[in-house]
Amino acid sequence: MRRTTSTLLALLAAATFALSGCTDPADKPTEPEPPAETPTGTTTPAQEQSVTMTDAWVRATEAPMTGVFGTLTSTAEEDLVLVAATSASAGFVELHEVVGDETGERVMQEKDGGFVVPAGGTHVLEPGADHIMLMDLDQALEPGQDVVLILTFDDGTSIEVTAQVRSSAAEEEDYVGGHGHGADEDAMPSGEDAQG
Repeated sequence: MRRTTSTLLALLAAATFALSGCTDPADKPTEPEPPAETPTGTTTPAQEQSVTMTDAWVRATEAPMTGVFGTLTSTAEEDLVLVAATSASAGFVELHEVVGDETGERVMQEKDGGFVVPAGGTHVLEPGADHIMLMDLDQALEPGQDVVLILTFDDGTSIEVTAQVRSSAAEEEDYVGGHGHGADEDAMPSGEDAQG
């Protein structure tokens, strides 16, 4: 009886060993693959940026609006258009141009279609011309502060720009607000208070 029991146990052990060796590897549980990393922001990594902004600065102000200036430079093979901008420092942001009206007066207005940055070229934003306008500021901007903006282009890419607040003379800024600038035209300040 002992011999039979021992024989049965040996056969059972051998069968278990044989079955474990024949298991299909595909039947084994696999470790789940880690989820693919997804972008955490809307900005394009520096090495992939086709447009950069250099010498970015903001005019210091105590008014509820001010201008952002600098030089946009493109390394793209096709023209790109700056179509929008945002900043946590402002209630909203607009792209502005300064043009002469029928009376010859210089008028600031929202730029339809945005700013074209030519392929391999530059587009300058400067006082009295094309500029980015920070609107509905909730506090004064003092020299030395930084303002962060996100600039979005027509190809869907965005870049983050840090612009330093600087004091600057505004004698060339004698224009007034025009149609389509997003503020009440009669309330739009002219001259130094326009800050654009």
